[in-house]
Amino acid sequence: MIIGKSPDQKMKKIAIIGSQGIPSKYGGFETLAEYLTQYLSNDYDITVFCSSKVFKNRIKRYNNSNLKYIPFSANGSSSILYDSISLVLSLNYDKILILGASSGLLMPVLWPWKKKFVFNSGGIDWKRSKWSLFAKRIIKILERLAINNSGLIISDNQGIYDYIREEYSKESVLIEYGGDQIYHIAPEINDYEKYPFLRGKYAFSVARIQPDNNIILILDSFIRCQDIPIVFVGNWNNSSYGLSLKKKYGNTSNIYLFDAIYDQKELNLLRSNCYVYVHGHSAGGTNPSLVEAMNLELPVLAFASGFNEYTTEGQALYFRSSDDLMKIMKSIDDLKVTEIRKQMVKIAERRYKWSIITKKYANYL
Repeated sequence: MIIGKSPDQKMKKIAIIGSQGIPSKYGGFETLAEYLTQYLSNDYDITVFCSSKVFKNRIKRYNNSNLKYIPFSANGSSSILYDSISLVLSLNYDKILILGASSGLLMPVLWPWKKKFVFNSGGIDWKRSKWSLFAKRIIKILERLAINNSGLIISDNQGIYDYIREEYSKESVLIEYGGDQIYHIAPEINDYEKYPFLRGKYAFSVARIQPDNNIILILDSFIRCQDIPIVFVGNWNNSSYGLSLKKKYGNTSNIYLFDAIYDQKELNLLRSNCYVYVHGHSAGGTNPSLVEAMNLELPVLAFASGFNEYTTEGQALYFRSSDDLMKIMKSIDDLKVTEIRKQMVKIAERRYKWSIITKKYANYL
């Protein structure tokens, strides 16, 4: 924790924009905003901008911080309006933490306030395969505008740090994500009745159902390796892509597909008791679900994206294809699982705790 301010010392005003808001339900930016307010609100006057499209019960205070609501969503094309309005309303704050590049369109016009802008891209979003070619071009332009017009840039992964240096000749500060808010839950009798696979070994994965998370690659490998089932949690019903995959793979005997679970206790029950954790994300930086798995001491099998190797310090097992993952699943044993478990939690203790992450942010706010 930061040492508290003296009674006669004015608290610095911080605005956090770009997330859907808090209390956090799902998503890395939302969780980051939640823990920044939890750890730093005694020392800073924090305001988090929230989407009234998401939060119907619009409370004014949370985690000792102010909440302001904007009538647009922080996701999709409306995010440009959402972030731009939030940015303009934040100009009287001492520092503005900008999560995502959607407000980049407006930032060049606001150059007199540039020193206030602390920008965290959260990943290389324009590379995600879910976007059309036109959308990718727009997102790349917004990214460039945000990076070139920020007083400080935060990278959440060494791969993002290297990308920003090489692509834009800009220096950034490396601050990752915490993941210690999750916890292990031992199954009870009724849990075994609801989820019979808890009685044995199973793989687990959780992700947004989009192509750059290598959903097909993962499911295809488990169709070909039926020695162990996989439990996959995601927003299958939210897109035609997800619905088509659910139709194709949903009736496979060793594949369990569950729609997004927002009850953290239930989600933690499923992932904390798995034999291995399968992580297919390819386009992000330090992915929140990965560092959560590491904090849970789960043995990680990760797509070889470069970002994931940085996050796990090369101590997990990595795959590039369905064949790779199938071979790993056929050869992995209890001894290797135990070894990876120990390495993952060791790294998490050193790097991915919210107490560590929020102190780093405090140095730049």
